[in-house]
Amino acid sequence: MAKDNAAKKENNSDNAVAEQSVEKEKKPILLIILVIINLLAVVGVGVIVYLGQQEKAATENPIGDPENINLKKIVSEEDAKSKIISLDTFLVNLVGDRGRKLVKVNMELEVSGEGILDEVTKQKPKIRDMIITITSSKIYSDISSKEGKENLRNEIKDQINLFLTKGKIEKIFFTEFLYN
Repeated sequence: MAKDNAAKKENNSDNAVAEQSVEKEKKPILLIILVIINLLAVVGVGVIVYLGQQEKAATENPIGDPENINLKKIVSEEDAKSKIISLDTFLVNLVGDRGRKLVKVNMELEVSGEGILDEVTKQKPKIRDMIITITSSKIYSDISSKEGKENLRNEIKDQINLFLTKGKIEKIFFTEFLYN
């Protein structure tokens, strides 16, 4: 019997060692599974947050979203309403300085109306003459400030709009304005 008890104890100790090794094997597998589940949860939350930020940015700033239909509609309406026409360079003497003050101006006209492009093309010599006449009647101090340029811009726009019939000039953009 002593042998049986010794054998049982040895058998029990072998079983305990086997159970401990099985538990040790289960712990790393369980730990790995928990790490993978946590990693997937963190990645999922990150993706949800990222997509939410993208959607928010698209609604706040429609320019960043090339598929935004509202922006395309606005742009196409603007294109239908107005066109930009570039004019040649103007080199004009200012009044009162005996030819010592020259102004070099490049400008573009934003026009609106149907048939306005053809009308401006036909009237280009008259428009150039009007711009030269108005600009050459100014002295340096009249057009050297921001307000002076704005007044010049408005005066040119108003005078040209007087003889245009198919549309009008909405804005004038000075793309180059140099004094010499």
